[in-house]
Amino acid sequence: MKISVAIIAQDEAERIGACVRSARFADDIVVVDSGSKDETPQKAEAAGGRIFHIPWQGYARQKQAAVDLCRHDWVLLLDADEKASSKLAAKIEALHSSQVQQIAAFYVYRKNFFHGRWIRHCGWWPEREVRLLNRNKGKFSDHLVHERWIASGLIEQIDAHIEHHSYQNYADIIEKLQRYSTLAARQLVREGHTAYWWEPVIHGGWMFFRTYLLQRGALDGFDGLVISLSKAGGSFMKYAKLLEAQRHSGNSLTRE
Repeated sequence: MKISVAIIAQDEAERIGACVRSARFADDIVVVDSGSKDETPQKAEAAGGRIFHIPWQGYARQKQAAVDLCRHDWVLLLDADEKASSKLAAKIEALHSSQVQQIAAFYVYRKNFFHGRWIRHCGWWPEREVRLLNRNKGKFSDHLVHERWIASGLIEQIDAHIEHHSYQNYADIIEKLQRYSTLAARQLVREGHTAYWWEPVIHGGWMFFRTYLLQRGALDGFDGLVISLSKAGGSFMKYAKLLEAQRHSGNSLTRE
């Protein structure tokens, strides 16, 4: 079965090479760069990717553009900070086109690493996402953040994983919290949601309780505490920014 890999990237020179090399089992590797100021395109091309330059359109549209540029119908989605494991490569290589005629997509597990260590709790494991898909049987949702592939048909599971190295340090966590909470609040504005003064506290508090205690983030040590606090902070700020947008009509959330 012919496979393409779709990757979006911007300023990922340190990680894009490893990502593309992990996908060399595929017949086609598409890398869509959205204006990197470093050597991301050059390193991706040197590793074996086909490079396209498309201005940033948002996560969902950018990923859809990458999928549309692929040569084959079956596409594996990777982020620039991810790598396909050798087990996943073997599982995909073993697939035959006759086996997948009735299937629209496959779930794939994702192992999240931080400070070189696999984080087994905090809601980070087991985590699975639709990552191997037939591009003719679905499309990306239009969410501004936490976009997902909406498959039109049967979804099966592949018992293998992607390695995800999202954060390099605590500063990365804070930067992503800020960016994602803004996009999530903007999505709520777009959908017509309203917030009350107590909602940031309730949502933030519940997120910490769920992540640190119910999902046993405490077992991941100090990193587990930081991750739990950051998830709580992201939830708090999402609703705080929504509340701010309601009170101040000129807020940037209302100007996409």
